[in-house]
Amino acid sequence: MSKCSITNNIRKLRFHADEMTQQALADKTGVTRQTIVAIENGKYFPTLELAFRIARVFNTPLEEVFSFNLEEDATK
Repeated sequence: MSKCSITNNIRKLRFHADEMTQQALADKTGVTRQTIVAIENGKYFPTLELAFRIARVFNTPLEEVFSFNLEEDATK
């Protein structure tokens, strides 16, 4: 069975966007600061709509905000 992981660059993008706070990003995307914290820490994966909204805030392609990695199981 394959294992997948989703990573993000939100913290780095916030830093490069004049050190935008988590609250400011939350306000711009219509979610709570706690949601942004959970996404940054990999504890929650956003809906596709929210992922696009986050990318739009940073004016960057979705692929530069989120990365999807599929790891093949070595036991096969």
